[in-house]
Amino acid sequence: MSFVLTQESLKTLLLEWVELGWIRELDRAFANFLHEQVPDADPLTLLTAALVSHQLGRGHICLALQQVVQAPDETLAIPPEQKGQAIGAVLPSQIFQEVELSAWRDRLAQSPLVEQGAGESPLVLAGNRLYLRRYWQYEQEVAEGIRSRIQMQVAPPEGLGDKLDHLFAPLCSERERARQEISWQMVAAALASRALFTVISGGPGTGKTTTVVRLLGLLQELALNGPGGRPLRIRLAAPTGKAAARLTQSITSALDQLDEGLRTHIPAQVCTLHRLLGPVPGTRQFRHHRGNPLHLDLLVIDEASMVDLEMMACVLAALPPRARLILLGDKDQLASVEAGAVLGELCRGAETPGYSGQLVQWLQEQTGYDLGGWQGQSGALADHIALLRKSHRFDAGSGIGQLAQAVNAGDVAAMEEVWLAGFTDIGRLVLPEETDRTWRRLVLEGDAGQFGEGYLERQDRYGNKLSAPLGYRHYLEYIRSQRPDQACPELCNTWASQVLEAFGQFQILSPLRQGEWGVEGINRRVEAILESAGLIAPQGRAWYEGRPVLVTRNDYGLGLMNGDIGITLCDPMDGGRLRVFFAQADGTVKRVSPSRLAEVETVFAMTVHKSQGSEFTHTVLLMPDKLGPVLTRELVYTGITRARDWFTLAGPQLSLVSQAIQRRTLRASGLGSLLHNPRS
Repeated sequence: MSFVLTQESLKTLLLEWVELGWIRELDRAFANFLHEQVPDADPLTLLTAALVSHQLGRGHICLALQQVVQAPDETLAIPPEQKGQAIGAVLPSQIFQEVELSAWRDRLAQSPLVEQGAGESPLVLAGNRLYLRRYWQYEQEVAEGIRSRIQMQVAPPEGLGDKLDHLFAPLCSERERARQEISWQMVAAALASRALFTVISGGPGTGKTTTVVRLLGLLQELALNGPGGRPLRIRLAAPTGKAAARLTQSITSALDQLDEGLRTHIPAQVCTLHRLLGPVPGTRQFRHHRGNPLHLDLLVIDEASMVDLEMMACVLAALPPRARLILLGDKDQLASVEAGAVLGELCRGAETPGYSGQLVQWLQEQTGYDLGGWQGQSGALADHIALLRKSHRFDAGSGIGQLAQAVNAGDVAAMEEVWLAGFTDIGRLVLPEETDRTWRRLVLEGDAGQFGEGYLERQDRYGNKLSAPLGYRHYLEYIRSQRPDQACPELCNTWASQVLEAFGQFQILSPLRQGEWGVEGINRRVEAILESAGLIAPQGRAWYEGRPVLVTRNDYGLGLMNGDIGITLCDPMDGGRLRVFFAQADGTVKRVSPSRLAEVETVFAMTVHKSQGSEFTHTVLLMPDKLGPVLTRELVYTGITRARDWFTLAGPQLSLVSQAIQRRTLRASGLGSLLHNPRS
């Protein structure tokens, strides 16, 4: 039975959907606002506007009209248990079952609220996609910013082959040095040496940072030996403070492998994108923009999968016209929290051959590798994408690596084979009740019998032996056992740094924020277990020694960024008062009074989204008790690849993983179409 849509019935419908949690109050308010602007607006257009707003809240850049016609109820991600008529709600399918796509487009095009391109209307219709104007503009700006850099000619450097061999031969295997196997790190550097825009993508341990450090050394050498002998002005950035700190550590380590004469010209400090652009307080604007560009010649952005469309548009607007842009990231990870999936759109089809014949010939001349098998007709963008395919962290003996590979392929059978293969770095645990002993052992010790026997002995970066996975008992006992007995700055800083290191050896992740198996519920339950074990003493207080916190909003006054993790300690340098210690990129620690931290949350458990840009010695992915929209292949893959040495899959419904990895995170967008058109 269809639903008759009128001005009055629309108001009732949207209110009902808000009460059911199918759309946000913001979406309803947007439709009402448009109605006030155009009182005689078509009800279907107003409903469509509410859906555009709703999709933006779910990370989509636009509303894909054809998908709505084909599967109306999926647009709202309605929980399966609410889809029946028993609850009496009007479903989208009742409204759109008789709507034809062409007729719908015509009605939208005739509305004063909609234009098909540049203009002032709040909505933009582009083909079968409807946008909020601001996001249509962002998409156009990102596409144009990337296209302009692709089209600019960069003279290929002379003597490149010898320089590549000097920089990358130490990294190559014997087969790669003999040119029997392609060194994709060398290929990536060659690609970037002749372009103003390059994407270097790869999974954990594929050498993205190592590649870019050597690439920067190559470009600096070319600049120093070129006309004028001026070094390139290079800046390094990442979306979050945690990602920036990790890249700083990685860059610092990789710099030791460069010739001494080049090291001084490669920056080791990484800042967040917000700090790079300079936010204007109280606005969405930045100090650096098209009229006041950044002072740089080359910008490297790490963890690019976390960069949303709006931020990418701001970055491209702030870049000088001839500045190089290099994006690093794992295309298979979760997309950004905010709207868009820029890296995924850029790397669409990167697994398949797509290089132009001209590029393949040039690469063979410079690297000695025959990439004829990677020649295709994917368009101009393909010549600017390098995919690192060989993991140096996870080999054939790594269960984590094998599991991540099976999940990334969506291969349920292969995933089950990995679980049954007896790897000692992966394990599964069913946790039926919150009081279960297995759950308690997992939280305290990190090992509840899920790994079997035969651990490989590991060491942390301080040389401490790790003969088995560790839980939260480890860092909490370390606080007490290693506390300095005197107020010595050096001893206190070392102690705090090692406490932070110890905490990072174990982390529980959840796909959800709310609910018994969401972050909020897990944090409460972990606190209760740790308190009962005598490891923490909250005593009803928000702040207590050992409390780990996650910064949830950038605080430039304190120098703390969204994603930074701190540990609350009784500070020997301040009479034992509680202070929250944060690790700094330069290896020092920052002390902050708890009273100054308004935007933080307890982080015994964090969402998988928040974990991006981090890695942990032992990672636990805690599955919920039922399937939900957020459970996708990309989420499971991201959770697994946060683990460096051990990974545990736990929860009441482990079978949900098989269903989750068959579902992809697909975000509606037109960016891929704008960039992958062979005529562009």
